[in-house]
Amino acid sequence: MTDAPNATASKEEIQDLSAITHEEIFAGHLGGKLSVELSSPLATQRDLSIAYTPGVAQVSRAIAEDESLAKRYTWTDRLVVVVSDGSAVLGLGDIGPRASLPVMEGKSALFKKFAGLDSIPIVLDTKDVDEIVETLIRLRPSFGAVNLEDISAPRCFEIEKRVVEALDCPVMHDDQHGTAIVVLAALNGAAAVQGRATAGLKVVVSGAGAAGVACTNILLAAGVADVTVLDSKGIVSRDRGDLNAVKADLAQRTNPRGLTGTAADALAGADVFLGLSAGTIPEELIASMAPESIVFAMSNPDPEIHPDVAGKYAAIVATGRSDFPNQINNVLAFPGVFKGALDAGARRITEGMKIAAANAILGVVADELAVDKIVPSPLDPRVAPAVADAVAAAARAEGVA
Repeated sequence: MTDAPNATASKEEIQDLSAITHEEIFAGHLGGKLSVELSSPLATQRDLSIAYTPGVAQVSRAIAEDESLAKRYTWTDRLVVVVSDGSAVLGLGDIGPRASLPVMEGKSALFKKFAGLDSIPIVLDTKDVDEIVETLIRLRPSFGAVNLEDISAPRCFEIEKRVVEALDCPVMHDDQHGTAIVVLAALNGAAAVQGRATAGLKVVVSGAGAAGVACTNILLAAGVADVTVLDSKGIVSRDRGDLNAVKADLAQRTNPRGLTGTAADALAGADVFLGLSAGTIPEELIASMAPESIVFAMSNPDPEIHPDVAGKYAAIVATGRSDFPNQINNVLAFPGVFKGALDAGARRITEGMKIAAANAILGVVADELAVDKIVPSPLDPRVAPAVADAVAAAARAEGVA
């Protein structure tokens, strides 16, 4: 792997981000951010005869006789579809499929830039779970993997589960699992900086939506024993009668101390605050946490608490934003995860593959860890190859390749 001389943004570069103008933003999206490139020449009549008729008919006949040849002679084996219904886009909410398309185009561009994977955004004009699942089943011959994106909870859980069951290819809802992978990497990095074991930390997860549930699951799978989840009504606990099925399941597997009440009750003496909601956390609650606390205020664009305020009490602070240190960004995970899964020919993406990805992300900066560098920069070119190798190895070890 090569060094990444420009992988970490300087303070000047971070400050310069705030000076981006309205005109620059819209100019950067003019006409969309994607195009199709040719991988075979089309300069001569001979080229045309090979790429299209009559030569293409020989390839089509061969695939008709042996469908597995489509992996070799079309792009499907390396094509990721980014699929959304536009119901939970960034912090904008339910803005619909057309308004979500610039985000999906951006996601496809990141797949190409960081993992060399071709990707196509598909936005669906329906929120019906059955229709979304059926659409992807019908489109299956056209792609090799599915990145579900910006689909609202709790529908996203059922959609992902059913698509995983229906298709024989890697499927991942990135808002859930990409976030979870990078959060685990960042928490391991923060704990390493402090010389603490991640498993022994008392963690409070604020938000029981897509990202909150996935982050809770991966933390539990990684051995963190004391995780307490908050929703808009307070601590998710077994005594509550207003929980949906997803939250009721969380209540059975979290909150080992049997806490009840509000965020104030959860955060008193906690080691870690993980913000994955659109709410705000008062300064005094962060002040009530244990010494040397860790705060991940990841709501975007407005964190649950301003990083400078959190920094008055917490030893390590991270956000989802690019204009503060310790950016917890999904781009550290999803390009390498999908590349590794496709490299291995994996039929699905397992919890073990996700944990392997988190460990690989942290491994890139293991010798560079600091209070303001608990994960690599999203632009670090070392990350995606390391994640892909680790995910592919995990897939083979788990027998899903």
